[in-house]
Amino acid sequence: MKEELLHYIWKFQKLTHSQLKCVHGEKVQIHHPGTHNLQAGPDFFNAKLMIANQLWAGNVEIHLKSSDWYVHNHQNDDTYTNVVLHVVWEHDAEVYRADGTVIPTLILSNYVASDLLNRYQNLMTNHRNWINCENELPDIDEFIIKNWLERVYFERLEERQKLISKELSELNNHWEALFFRMLFKNFGLKINGASFLSIARSFDFKIIQKNDNPEMIEALFMGQAGLLDEIKEDAYFQSLKETYKYVRHKYNLTNTSVLKPQFFRLRPPNFPTIRLSQLAVLYAQHKNIFTSMIKTDSVEAFYDFFDIAASDYWTTHFNFGVPAAKRKKKLTKKFIDLLLVNTIIPIKFSYAKRNGEAISDHLIELATTLAAEENSIVSKFNSIRPLAVNSLDSQALLQLKNNYCDKNKCLNCAIGNSLIGNKTG
Repeated sequence: MKEELLHYIWKFQKLTHSQLKCVHGEKVQIHHPGTHNLQAGPDFFNAKLMIANQLWAGNVEIHLKSSDWYVHNHQNDDTYTNVVLHVVWEHDAEVYRADGTVIPTLILSNYVASDLLNRYQNLMTNHRNWINCENELPDIDEFIIKNWLERVYFERLEERQKLISKELSELNNHWEALFFRMLFKNFGLKINGASFLSIARSFDFKIIQKNDNPEMIEALFMGQAGLLDEIKEDAYFQSLKETYKYVRHKYNLTNTSVLKPQFFRLRPPNFPTIRLSQLAVLYAQHKNIFTSMIKTDSVEAFYDFFDIAASDYWTTHFNFGVPAAKRKKKLTKKFIDLLLVNTIIPIKFSYAKRNGEAISDHLIELATTLAAEENSIVSKFNSIRPLAVNSLDSQALLQLKNNYCDKNKCLNCAIGNSLIGNKTG
């Protein structure tokens, strides 16, 4: 038995009947179980309970054993003064208020059906499966899944908003500079994301705003990335290196804190040389990208905006001094989709929240217009049951797997709830 199950039972009132009695015979009627508190303090705030024909408004504390009250030293903690009901699985000690009166205690085990406990046990011991509900997932009601995935998707956006807000604070609320950093990071994808973010952080965004020469910006990016440190005979390399020397001196730059980007295990179109050049061209053409993104809603308009390619040198190269077949290195629609999913939508969401604006329906429309991402987690879910139709679904599935399934938080999941408690009440 785990305390989190007791919280679930109390929160959702998964009790066999409503005729409840405390250990000393006081009748209990639950008008409202209270608000679940996930921080320090009593487990449920502001419950409304009729105990022995007297209406109480106060807090509820839940333990496996009554004696846990003393184990956790609640008797010396003023935050537990307003506890009006102690809910336990096993009663093994009387608990008193500071004035010496007994806190009513309800033994929850007297009012919980055995089939609920069995379903919980069966679900939580399914660790040999990829996820606990792997066998049951194909039969879950579609309505439950779709609503839960949308909720989890917004939970993911809320988490990203916290990271964005932290970065924004460091930039004194400069949204264009923030967008630059976040876009830079996501141009690096998973392998070079941290490296690209460190590059973007290594110089003041004002340098970009003051310059529109793509070669100068490319030299800045390549030099800060440490990609111009070698000695090469290649003419374009030499030209960038000379330009970088000038830029580095002019703006007193250092790249000692930069994580050097990796080429290993990357397809050539994702080489840092190509992605940095594409970024340089983009920022040579556009200075107020954040402002443009906030005003843009349609997917086609985003595709048009990001219709750029790396500089001409990279048409016949993937790396300095190594010729390759001629091919213009444009941003693909698939890559732009990733930018929309990982940069633009989260920043649009954060901007709206920051300004107290309602989250526009166009964000949902945008997320559901984009194709689902392709990765191992999404593929595995789809092999169990086809769930990812669009990017909202795939983002939600990533959040579900990492924050619920992997942490065995089935009781906090609508899918787990439907499996554990749907036959009790």
